[in-house]
Amino acid sequence: MMAICASLGVAVAPYARDASAVLAAQDDPAALADAQLAARMRDDRGLLQRNIETALTEKDSDLAASLLAIAADKQIAIPDDLTTRVAAAVAEDGSAGQMAKRFATGLVTGEADDVASLSGTVAGDLFVFGDIRDLVREGKRMAMGENADSLILGLAAAGIAITAATYVSVGGAAPVRAGLTLVKDARKVGRLGEGLASWAGRSARGVIDAPVLQSAVSNASLTRPGASIAGIKAAIRTERAGDILRLAKDVGRVGEKAGTKGALDTLRLSQGPKDVARAARLAESKGGQTRGFFKILGRGALLLAAGAFNLAWWLFGALLMLVGFLSAIKTGAERTTQSWLDRGKARRARREIAAAQRRLVAMRAARDKAALVVVASAV
Repeated sequence: MMAICASLGVAVAPYARDASAVLAAQDDPAALADAQLAARMRDDRGLLQRNIETALTEKDSDLAASLLAIAADKQIAIPDDLTTRVAAAVAEDGSAGQMAKRFATGLVTGEADDVASLSGTVAGDLFVFGDIRDLVREGKRMAMGENADSLILGLAAAGIAITAATYVSVGGAAPVRAGLTLVKDARKVGRLGEGLASWAGRSARGVIDAPVLQSAVSNASLTRPGASIAGIKAAIRTERAGDILRLAKDVGRVGEKAGTKGALDTLRLSQGPKDVARAARLAESKGGQTRGFFKILGRGALLLAAGAFNLAWWLFGALLMLVGFLSAIKTGAERTTQSWLDRGKARRARREIAAAQRRLVAMRAARDKAALVVVASAV
């Protein structure tokens, strides 16, 4: 039993150790991500290298650089040629020509997937061009009885409200402004998590007064942004935009620390505003490594990948093996002691029997001798 429990304990111990680390870190996104990554890499040391190669194949230099940063932080060796390829890919994507092209794309289309295109998108929104474009488009759909995206409407309305604050604070509200733009872009391209999209849609509906907007959009024009804002402003209930702005602020924090793609990954994985808030804490701690954690762990970078009950079972199994091992030691010690005591008693008993037999023989010999003496005397 000692051997069986010890063998099983050695097998269970790594999983129990990982489970205890994950459970202890469940309220700290950065520590939780580290613990879960360590558990993944325990049996797969080539995990990071394979993902870096995949990212380069998919021409995602930002993700490759994020994974390489994790490898450096964990002191995991990566081949020099692979490191060189990552550096070359990052340099190519960061060239002036590529940056200018993506900036223009973001400005015109309002869709962003990296820093340059986000800069163009935010520039358009800062000049109210992007928000008016989106609000007028969805508002006209609503007026014509078509399916309008209430979330885009709410985000555009909140964007118009926050743009004024951005100017007043000389850029102090820029992270919130960028966050709103990212949420809106993620919604347009279908990269918003289902649960988060549902929550944001409910929150955004209260930001817009639909009847007032329907009457205002008919006279809205992209060529007259000032007049358009004046007509649309009455339909915006800024006092109800608090939840949306808090979400945008967290998204903006992720974007500042982990980059635009990190923020978009956050929006894709999150199922509610609490997930985004946890992602912001993770990004503030891990910075550029955040995307790498998302790639490997998915939503597990934010929450427990396995249920707490399953993790607790690993701890219970390790404890059970320890109790079994100690019980086997106790039983073995007791039986060994009892056996030693029994053997000692048996030896004493044998000695006593032998002594008794010797005394009996001596008594018989003495008796026989006495009898001989009596006989001799009679004779």
